Amino acid sequence: MELRHYWKLFKRRWLIVLLPMAVVLVVGLATYQSPPLVYNVGARFIVGQPPAADAATSDQERYYNWTTSEYIVNGLNDWVGGGKFAEAVSQELAGQGIDIPPGAIQGSLVADNARSMLTVSLTYGDPEALAVMMDAVAAVLTEQNVAALPQLGGETAVLVQLDQPIVNQIPAGIRSQLDLPLRVLLALGAGIGLALLVEYLDPTIRERDELAQLGLPVVGEIPKR
Repeated sequence: MELRHYWKLFKRRWLIVLLPMAVVLVVGLATYQSPPLVYNVGARFIVGQPPAADAATSDQERYYNWTTSEYIVNGLNDWVGGGKFAEAVSQELAGQGIDIPPGAIQGSLVADNARSMLTVSLTYGDPEALAVMMDAVAAVLTEQNVAALPQLGGETAVLVQLDQPIVNQIPAGIRSQLDLPLRVLLALGAGIGLALLVEYLDPTIRERDELAQLGLPVVGEIPKR
């Protein structure tokens, strides 16, 4: 089928083509809700574990101390990602009169480590609550890590917080911005497909060429005007 035939087809079936798109657009605009604001805060911690009291100050002993710090950070990273840590943070917040369940804390908490440095990040919808949550995370991480590090023999690992946590708003993702336009384009494609289907099922003959393809002679033609 030539392009001019498609043009005539869509010109004749324009209502079928545009109707699904119009419905999706109207419903989308009527039910549109701006994406909720999301905030993020993070801090870095470095292990400052001192050497043993009877350890020599040789380069080898300092090397072992640095290696131990890396193992400690690896253990803390695993601890932060688990449910026990989220429960401890929730209890820390409960002591301040703030009720945030462990599931919400664990779902918003991300931790990563590189050598002897641990990075902790929190994402939440309330900036004020997020700042308090970060303080509780830092408190639990620095004061209650003995439960996660039994290899230290009951001693608390020494962590130094390197950053002052700053709450920042996360911009809306491109997916939320393109959601409605993509749905409108899909509806337009559905309308085009529906128009082609209706045209295929329509037995009406409108063009002289259609009669010629059927081998039928043209007896007369009624002009449009």
